[in-house]
Amino acid sequence: MNDEVITAFDPRQFLKTVTESPGVYRMLDEHENVLYVGKAKRLKARLSSYFRNTGLNAKTRALVSRIRDIQVTVTRSETEALLLEQTLIKQQRPPYNILLRDDKSYPYIFASDRHPYPALELRRVRQKRGDGRYFGPFTSSGAVRESLSLMQKIFRIRNCEDSVFAHRSRPCLQYQIDRCTAPCVGYISQEDYQRDLNHALMCMEGKSDQVTKKLYADMETAAKELQFEQAAFLRDQVQQLRRLQTQQSVDTAGGDADVFALAERAGGLCVSVLIIRQGRVLGSRHHMPDNGLDLAPEALLSSFVSQYYLGQSNEMPTEVLTSHAVEDQEVLQEALSEHAERRLRIAHQVRGHRAQWLELAQTNADQHLATKLASRQQLNARFKALAEALDLEETPQRMECFDISHSSGEATVASCVVFDQSGPIKSDYRRFNIEGVAAGDDYAAMRQALTRRYKRIQSGDVPRPDILIVDGGKGQLNMAREVFEEQGVFDIVLLGVAKGTTRKPGLETLFIDTIERSLTLESTSGALHLIQHIRDEAHRFAITGHRQQRDKARRSSTLQEIPGIGPKRRRELLRHFGGLQGIRNASRDDLARVPGINAQLATQIHQALHG
Repeated sequence: MNDEVITAFDPRQFLKTVTESPGVYRMLDEHENVLYVGKAKRLKARLSSYFRNTGLNAKTRALVSRIRDIQVTVTRSETEALLLEQTLIKQQRPPYNILLRDDKSYPYIFASDRHPYPALELRRVRQKRGDGRYFGPFTSSGAVRESLSLMQKIFRIRNCEDSVFAHRSRPCLQYQIDRCTAPCVGYISQEDYQRDLNHALMCMEGKSDQVTKKLYADMETAAKELQFEQAAFLRDQVQQLRRLQTQQSVDTAGGDADVFALAERAGGLCVSVLIIRQGRVLGSRHHMPDNGLDLAPEALLSSFVSQYYLGQSNEMPTEVLTSHAVEDQEVLQEALSEHAERRLRIAHQVRGHRAQWLELAQTNADQHLATKLASRQQLNARFKALAEALDLEETPQRMECFDISHSSGEATVASCVVFDQSGPIKSDYRRFNIEGVAAGDDYAAMRQALTRRYKRIQSGDVPRPDILIVDGGKGQLNMAREVFEEQGVFDIVLLGVAKGTTRKPGLETLFIDTIERSLTLESTSGALHLIQHIRDEAHRFAITGHRQQRDKARRSSTLQEIPGIGPKRRRELLRHFGGLQGIRNASRDDLARVPGINAQLATQIHQALHG
């Protein structure tokens, strides 16, 4: 019996019959497995774009080469198509779609409204029931337990099970260590317990400032009435709440929002989701999806957000903030609002506290991605890939990279960063303050830095690298070659990195030892990712040093030199933070909480003290 012959897919014939209506399409391989699921406002136009002769990236071409059939489902609207698309992605998990694998419920803090002395407890639910008040979702049970511990310590709310509470005849250990007021044996009235519980719930809602003011007033009243023990207890509560406010990075305004920030670097991408409830940052979650088709950030975030809500069981906030404008924003907003059965807003250009949330989410995404890319296993593989790419007999053990930073020739600084197979060796990083060269002469600056460095290497004062990387291409490579010849260095591989014409990462040209020997690596190459990582680190280290030089005078500012800060405000600042060092360590938000200091003045103080 002859094997079945698999006929190639004929896109021209297929596209003749495709409708212009909105809908969903599924691309199938020769075994009728789903490769990719997509949605379109106009199916014919969208599907035609896959079969252009030019303009497709390598991953899309790989997808198209595997297509043996395309199945289409027409819908009444693009919103309906989006909902169907996410249902199919969740059911069929196509390899070329972004896939989220985290489908579990989130933990909440719960306070019952059916008990005279409610406890604060951890509950993991998919849908909130009408049996009490829920706070969250939190990103981990550890975050919930940390919050519960704080509420217990500050307000002495019970944490025992109702069955234990009902059968106590004497106080437990929590009472003995001042973590509970023993309502189980009647040591506190229901009214007083409810007052403490309400204070705890207000803090959970982000209203800790109001609670602090109320407790401060009660403390002063108790002191006037000579109730010094009660006044001391309230003082301790106020101090604990102020520490809690300092730890909470953004709690200046209310609002429920999920904030999505995308970080993308050579070798990977990360989407961090920052969860905000009642104006409080409850934590973040990080996802590292495969960008199977090299989607632009706008398209990638649109696909990610839609699947996050429509393909999962995640709670819907009132607002979704994104680091980039999402593709088809109006359609996605309508679909999410329909799914939530209430209006939901999507935005990316925001101000005030929302901009702070976005900045925090972006920082989380950048940090998480950097940590993953720097893992030892990946670094070992990249070092081996670099040895193969450069045709080296042995895998390099130590590499150095130099970069130059200045502002119009002012405060020129050269950086030297060092990597081995464990990653950055930050103790070996060095900066060189460049002096005596013409403003903006990067070649002379590089010559001075390399000469100073490699004199010490030749004398044996500094470990010898296997590879030296210079950022800048042919000119900087020739300069490094001249320095090597002057210093008698002949056993270190020289590598120049020239950016492509568009300066886009992934299009670099490498020059090995001389400008006559060049190499261009694939954008997916681990060797290229390693070089990009080292170059970016050298650039960061150089810029940091340059800024420190430029802002040295400003960092020496004192409170007396700041306009608008008179004796009264200085006194309030020093009393609130306990001294100048505490003020220096405070964030803008912390400064703005001091009486008499508004947001604008807080920013002015922070800039004066930090540059």
